[in-house]
Amino acid sequence: MLQETVQEKVSKMKNFHQQVGRPENSVIRRAGAPSRVKYMTTALAVQLLPDDDDDEFTEGKMGFLEHLDELRKRIIRSCIAIAVGMLPAFLFIDRIVNFVLAPTRRMLPPGTKLIYTNPSEAFSLYISIALIAGVLLAAPFIMFQVWRFTAPGLYTNEKKWAVPFVLLTTVGAVGGAAFSHYIVFPYMMAFFGTFNSPDLTFMPRVEDAFDLYTKMMLGMTAVFQIPTVVFFLAKMGLVTSRFLWRNIKYAILIIFIVAAVLTPSSDPWNQAVFAAPMFGLYLASIAIAWLVQPKQQKRPEM
Repeated sequence: MLQETVQEKVSKMKNFHQQVGRPENSVIRRAGAPSRVKYMTTALAVQLLPDDDDDEFTEGKMGFLEHLDELRKRIIRSCIAIAVGMLPAFLFIDRIVNFVLAPTRRMLPPGTKLIYTNPSEAFSLYISIALIAGVLLAAPFIMFQVWRFTAPGLYTNEKKWAVPFVLLTTVGAVGGAAFSHYIVFPYMMAFFGTFNSPDLTFMPRVEDAFDLYTKMMLGMTAVFQIPTVVFFLAKMGLVTSRFLWRNIKYAILIIFIVAAVLTPSSDPWNQAVFAAPMFGLYLASIAIAWLVQPKQQKRPEM
């Protein structure tokens, strides 16, 4: 057993020197070297070579359970950040609720108010709005936790993208939420209010209106992440501005398909409202890809 262990260590030493590009052992390969020198060199190799657990070539690798533990830590930290963000939201909950419902109230027909029929409906509304506010306040920290979870699987030069990742995803989330709040959702409620008549009274429930508000905000937040995705794909050389421009007709088709899936209702107006910013973001993504793609890929396009 000891002889086999020594032979394994010697074999490991040879492989190690072959990988780092140095001669294996001039003492062992020297012609006429005394046998005791050979044995001394072998014993020295046994003592100096690292064990399998400390091998530098396996350093940084994580097992499946370690990945799960790391994911658990990131999720717990993100949840704590959301809870911390909800605390100031509860202090100004009345103002936040008025801010969220203001676009809906402005677009309602005269004399129409939001109603609730379930006793706990208004309370659930306050909790949900505080949760959304906490997520928005904690968005930079959450995106940083996502990056920390994915960073170990990246190369050193790719890890430098942490700041652009956190910045672009945060700007995309805030931009999508603002676009939905000020533009998409108010005009959608105005469109639904046009069906108000003496025979049909438009009296939306708070829960239904807020559920539609949440879906629209999440959909637009996802749509506004298109430039972020294109930024990293272009950085990795997977897409180019030329490729995106040549396939713009297919992009338009995919955009309207995605808009049809994301649209809460089946009318074409809402689908167009979703598709228009997606197309604008696609054009902006072409410009971003041209700016950040490797220089050798820009030259053929000049």
